[in-house]
Amino acid sequence: MNALPQQHIPSGPAPLEVPAPLDAPAPLDTYVPTDDLPAPGTAHLHPGVERAFPHDLLRPEHLRWTPRELRDLTARVIAEFAGPLLDVVEIHDDRRWSVKLGLTRGVELWLLSWAPGQRTRPHDHDGAAGSFAVLFGELREHYRHPHGPVRTADRELGTAIGFGGDRAHQVVNTSSVNAASVHAHSPPLRPVRHYDDLSAVDATGTTDVAFPHGSEGTR
Repeated sequence: MNALPQQHIPSGPAPLEVPAPLDAPAPLDTYVPTDDLPAPGTAHLHPGVERAFPHDLLRPEHLRWTPRELRDLTARVIAEFAGPLLDVVEIHDDRRWSVKLGLTRGVELWLLSWAPGQRTRPHDHDGAAGSFAVLFGELREHYRHPHGPVRTADRELGTAIGFGGDRAHQVVNTSSVNAASVHAHSPPLRPVRHYDDLSAVDATGTTDVAFPHGSEGTR
């Protein structure tokens, strides 16, 4: 496996074409990753987790992950590999921090940290399904489903959520303590499209798949 250097920007062009939602509003700006995809059947792993992650964790032959599969992946990573993740994570009060943990042709896996008050901008992932799980601390998520209202949920320690590709959201650390989370997207390397406000995004998404830490199905 090839080692990934640290990176400080989150996700987004994919190996599979994903149609854009009809009548979607124009984003304010778009971040387009320039990473190279690994060879078919292989995975790139961050050196901090390369020895800890089993070879089949990211299923290199699997090209399209469902929201439930992504949720199960992030839940497993925070439950079984917290030690290596805590060795890798960094907290910076003056800027957001992230690092890519793994990449295949079907999925990308990220570790993000959140000092108090840090947040994303309202955004979507250009049709990629996604998931995130809270490694430590607590996060607040504002999100929007198809033609619906903006909703808010607190994601506590150990919580994992999976969601479809047409859902827009914003994640914030509203607490007074640091937080970290593991994120996955499929297809990988889709553009991240930023918006002025979630209420302006005419999302057309699918139902979330979530469970709290300790409930049935948690790993």
